[in-house]
Amino acid sequence: MSVWQLLAVGLLMLLGVIGVLIPGVPGQAIVWAAAAWWALSDTTGLAWAVLAGATGVLLLSQALRPLLPRRPREAGVPRRTVYVGGAGGIVGFFVLPVMGAIAGFIGGIYLAERVRLGSHGAGRASTRTVMRAVGTPLLVELFACLLVFGGWLGALIAG
Repeated sequence: MSVWQLLAVGLLMLLGVIGVLIPGVPGQAIVWAAAAWWALSDTTGLAWAVLAGATGVLLLSQALRPLLPRRPREAGVPRRTVYVGGAGGIVGFFVLPVMGAIAGFIGGIYLAERVRLGSHGAGRASTRTVMRAVGTPLLVELFACLLVFGGWLGALIAG
């Protein structure tokens, strides 16, 4: 696979990760399609293993989706808060590989709510409310996509 194709696959995966944060965009499907494109072009055993792992992780994420609460309208969660949390999760994933996504996501939500509400106590209480309303399901989807993206990057570095 050429460098330009690898760059396109990486950008498509990044678009899918960002798409998880935007309502109506099938971010997980975009990430899986990018992994499939790469595996079909680079027919090594490692590429197929990454695709199989990606399929398993994303299917597990979809299976967990109905079990997780999602009530953004009732909680009055601003979209900006979710976007800042998502950006924090993406940055956290690359600063502290894998587990940094959780800390970055929650930290981003807290930061956005603290700025919006003006105090630590109100920001903390609002962060708890946001995480109950939309944070957990969104974090599961984002984490699954970031795991696939990280697996693909690891396979590129290793192979």
